[in-house]
Amino acid sequence: MTPTNPPTHAGASRPAAIHPTIVLVTCCLSLLLVMMDVTIVNVALPSIRIALHGSFSTLQWVVDGYTLMVASLLVLMGAIADRVGRRRVFVAGIAVFCGGSMLCALSGSIPFLVFARMLQGIGGAMLNPVALSIIANVFTDPRARAQAIGIWGGTSGVALALGPVVGGILVHWVNWQAVFWVNVPIGIIGIFLSLRFIPESHGPRTRAFDGPGQLLVMVTLAMLTAALIEARDLGWGHPVIVGFLSLGVLAMIGFVIVEQRSPAPLVDLRFFHALPFSGAIVTAILAFAVFSAFLFLNTLYLQGSRGMSALHAGLCTLPFAVCSSVCSPLSGRLVGHVGARLPLLVSAVGFGVSALLLTGLSDATPLWVLLVAYGLCGCGFGMCNAPITNAAVSGMPRTQAGVAAALASTSRQIGVLLGIALSGTMTGAPTGQIGAVQWAAFARATHAVWWAMLVAAILIGVIGIVVTSARARASTKAVAAVLAGVEAGDMAARGMGGGASRRA
Repeated sequence: MTPTNPPTHAGASRPAAIHPTIVLVTCCLSLLLVMMDVTIVNVALPSIRIALHGSFSTLQWVVDGYTLMVASLLVLMGAIADRVGRRRVFVAGIAVFCGGSMLCALSGSIPFLVFARMLQGIGGAMLNPVALSIIANVFTDPRARAQAIGIWGGTSGVALALGPVVGGILVHWVNWQAVFWVNVPIGIIGIFLSLRFIPESHGPRTRAFDGPGQLLVMVTLAMLTAALIEARDLGWGHPVIVGFLSLGVLAMIGFVIVEQRSPAPLVDLRFFHALPFSGAIVTAILAFAVFSAFLFLNTLYLQGSRGMSALHAGLCTLPFAVCSSVCSPLSGRLVGHVGARLPLLVSAVGFGVSALLLTGLSDATPLWVLLVAYGLCGCGFGMCNAPITNAAVSGMPRTQAGVAAALASTSRQIGVLLGIALSGTMTGAPTGQIGAVQWAAFARATHAVWWAMLVAAILIGVIGIVVTSARARASTKAVAAVLAGVEAGDMAARGMGGGASRRA
C-alpha cells in the first residue's frame, strides 16, 4: 500500500510524518479488541457461572449487556467523532473499553459483571465506526484505501472466529478473568500508537444530534431483549414481560414517527425503500443471530453436556474459525467478480446443512459430525459478510455510504443481541442453577434452535436472490437519486444563505 498523507482541512491536525501502515495496524488492534470480545467470552461462560453462581439467563445478560450498548450507540458515536475529533473519540473508546475490561476481571457478582460489560460496550461503540473513518481519512488514494479497508474488514472475521479458541486457552491455562485482562495490554499499546501516529480529523460537515431517536432506539432494544431473556423464567403472561414488550413496541413505533419528522434523523428511513439495503439489513440480523446462538449454545453444550474443558471446547470450534477465515476473503473476491448472489446462496447452504446436522444433537453425537457442522457454519458466516456490506452501500451516494455501512454494522450487532436472547427462550433452558440433570436434557432442548436456524438459512438464500434482481437494482437507483437531489438542494440552500450573509 502506497503511503499517502491526508489532506489538511480546518480542525485537522496530524503528526509531522504520517505512517499509514502503523495507522492501519492501530485501527486493526482496536477492531481485534471489539470483535474478539464478542466471542471470546462465550467459552468462559461456564466458568463464570460456577465462580459467580449465575443462572442461564444471567449468562445471556453477560453477553447481551455488551452487545446492547454497541448496537444502541454505534451510529451516534460515529457522528460524535465527526464533530469532536476522530482520534480523540478513538483514544477515549480504547480507554473506556479497557477500563470496563478491568472491572469485568475484578467482578465479584453477576450484576457487577453485567454493568462492566455494558461499560465495555460503550467503549466498543466508540471504536468500530471511528476506526473506519480514520482509515478513510489517512488513505486518500482509492486503491490504497480499498486495500486498507479490506485488511481491516478481514481482521473482523478472524477476530470473531478465533475468539472461542483464544478464550479456551486463557480459561484453561489461567482463569476466566484472563479473557478480560488480555484486553488491557493490547489497549495500552493501541492508545500509545494512536497518540503517536494517528492524525486528528473531523467530518467535512456534521449533523445535529437526534436525541429523541437515540433514546427510542435504546429503549426499543433494551425492552425487547429483556423480554426475550426473562420470559423463560417469568412466563410470557407475567406483567413484567408484558410491560417490557409493550414499552419496546411503543418505543419502536415512536422511533419511526420521530425519524420521519426529524430534520436530521439518526436513521434516514428512505434507505429502506432500496431493496438491496433492506435485504442487507435483514440478512445481517439473520446471519448474526444464527452465528451468536450457534456459538452460545455449542459452548455450553460442549462444556456442560459433554463435560469438555474450556480448552477442548475452544479447540472444537477451530473448524468454524478456519472455514470462516478462508471464506471471508473468498467472498469478497466473488462479490467483486460475480456479485452478491452466489456468496449469499453459498452462505445459506452452509448455515442450512450445519443446522440439519445438529437437529438430532445428543450427548452421544459423534465428534466428527460436530466438527463438520461447525466448519459448515463457519463457511456460511464467512460468506455472508462481504455481500451484506456491498448490498448496503452499493449504488448509494458517496456521502451516504458511510451512514449505510454504519447501519449495516448496527444490524449485525442487533442480530447478535437477538440471537443470544432467543436461543435461551427457544431452548426452554432450566432456570436457576444448572445441574447434572438439566445438562442431560440440554442437547435435546436445543433442537428447536437448529430448526429455526434452518429457516433463517432458507430466508437468507431467498433474500440473496431478491436483492440481486433487476427490480432491486432499480429501487436502489431511485433512492440514490432522491438522496442525491435532497443533498444538492441542501448544499444550494447553504450556499445561498452563505452568500446572503456575505452580502450583508
